[in-house]
Amino acid sequence: MATSFVPRAVFPYLDSLPRSYFLGHHAAGLSKMKTMLSSIDLVIECRDYRVPLTSRNPLFEESLAGRERLVVYTKKDLGSEGRAEDAWREDIIRQWHRPSQVLFSDHKDKKDVRKVLNFARAHASASNSLTGSRMMVVGMPNVGKSSLLNALRHVGLGKGKASRTGAQPGVTRKIGTVVKIVEGAESGGGVYLVDTPGVFIPYVPDADSMLKLALCGSVKDTIIPPTTLADYLLYHINRNAPDIYSNYSSPTNDITHLLELVARKTGRLQKGGIPDVEGSALWLIQRWRGGQLGKFVLDEITEDAVDRRRLETEGFGGSMNQARKTEKNIRRERSRQRHLDAG
Repeated sequence: MATSFVPRAVFPYLDSLPRSYFLGHHAAGLSKMKTMLSSIDLVIECRDYRVPLTSRNPLFEESLAGRERLVVYTKKDLGSEGRAEDAWREDIIRQWHRPSQVLFSDHKDKKDVRKVLNFARAHASASNSLTGSRMMVVGMPNVGKSSLLNALRHVGLGKGKASRTGAQPGVTRKIGTVVKIVEGAESGGGVYLVDTPGVFIPYVPDADSMLKLALCGSVKDTIIPPTTLADYLLYHINRNAPDIYSNYSSPTNDITHLLELVARKTGRLQKGGIPDVEGSALWLIQRWRGGQLGKFVLDEITEDAVDRRRLETEGFGGSMNQARKTEKNIRRERSRQRHLDAG
């Protein structure tokens, strides 16, 4: 009699994972953003729809305070299939931001892009500026800032790309030139948008968050071993829909077994017919990032999730030394609690 498949309830804790990807151009970019803030009317912060909590960067709230902010959850097409649970999740996320407005966007969907354009146009009209309204798009690495800018320019003006985009983070490394996205009316000067480099948080508070950000492409694929990321992806797929990879294997919690089967099925074999496990891992990851291996959200979304996340990340948004000191204190408290429990 066949036994029913039981997915893993938790993913193994990996304390050895790197916990930072805060590079020199991240710090330089953030510093430049601060100096430009006086000329900016609206900050458009992009967050990844698949990790709405984890892709929030406290640095933006701390460093770019004092300007109205529109949060746009990008890559909606990679995390939503228009199900009732997707609408329910979006309602909760809206509650997090009230009374501020929040938008969910697929940059390939003109309807979604027009919603962002309409907000920008209305905000510019309310400012009554004769010289036009200047806005800045910010976000973690590879959350789709440049893709959103290009889509806004295309839908708003019918013009081509103004910013380079790529599958890996770090394509935009400096503050870009000011790009017009809305023509000016007789009483105003149009709407202009500034592209910025993605900025990572100085220190990630937990390994799970680092895995989520790496899986979504916010860090380069060389930072975390592909087999580890593929295993983390398998963990989430199994919790959502383990039949997604049925062309390669029956449901399994064994990532090595799955990758060997994928390698043989797709012809990813090394000398002597040995399965290319690492290459197959990267292939699976890219398939998921492209929406061909399930569309789901990695974060747990609840009404109080954003408040709990703020408490968890408190102290991690400042300097690297501050973040490490915060983690050291957390580890010390955990150790103390374990001793108390054991006693």
